[in-house]
Amino acid sequence: MAKNISKSSFGTIMSKSFDELVSVMSRLRAPGGCPWDAEQTYQSLSQYLLEEAYETFDAIHAAGETGDTTHLTEELGDLLLQVVFHSTIAAEKGDFTIDDVAKGVAQKLVLRHPHVFGDAKLARAQDVLDNWDTLKANERKASGKEEKPRDSLLDEVPVHFPALLEGMKITKKAAKVGFDWDSAGPIFDKITEESAELRSAVDKEDRENIEEEIGDLLFAVVNLARHLDVEPETALKKTNRKFRSRFKFVEDQLKIEGRSTSDATLQEMDSLWEKAKTARRS
Repeated sequence: MAKNISKSSFGTIMSKSFDELVSVMSRLRAPGGCPWDAEQTYQSLSQYLLEEAYETFDAIHAAGETGDTTHLTEELGDLLLQVVFHSTIAAEKGDFTIDDVAKGVAQKLVLRHPHVFGDAKLARAQDVLDNWDTLKANERKASGKEEKPRDSLLDEVPVHFPALLEGMKITKKAAKVGFDWDSAGPIFDKITEESAELRSAVDKEDRENIEEEIGDLLFAVVNLARHLDVEPETALKKTNRKFRSRFKFVEDQLKIEGRSTSDATLQEMDSLWEKAKTARRS
């Protein structure tokens, strides 16, 4: 028996703001509203949903570095707008409403947290993770959702995921049935092996094999990240941000001298790069 979910004053305030957002979106789609908004479909909006998700991802990490959540607030709003936009289209078509979306996710949260809303005893976060598949199965059973026939355990992972995320997900699935390295140590050996095979392909100028070996090397690194409990997409994003910052430092220093990267030597840029690293550490 699920425990009652209390309604706070915050929920009431949020409801007023949320209702206003839904009303604004409905007005934009209505006759006499915005022609562009009125023309949109699930499919035409899909790219924007992906873009907003990535911009929110970046805002999260920027907030973590600076402590300023202003940009994160804005990006979460843009992401929420996409959910409301899709739900408004759905309501017009008679597919579902925003209330159906909210109700569905609330039920999912309750079913996936029996240790909070029920009598289950799951004291540690790892206990929850270990019981996750069972919780999801219970959720599907309670919702009456039909199980899609799957030829492979890995079919549960969408093929349209970004490559790093897909690699992380499919290796987690395989690891659950014991198909995995015992520890991170042997993966370092695998990375060395894949690196050597890549170098061999490069020496032979075998373009097709080079691409394959690059993929194998990245896949091995994803596995290492998983064993070290590091999310590879996040790790690479942080490195990208670090590269942007350091390269901007190089550009700015050259501008002070009245120059640009086009007329600077590699040695000069390398020297400024090392200064950027030192400045960051300081």
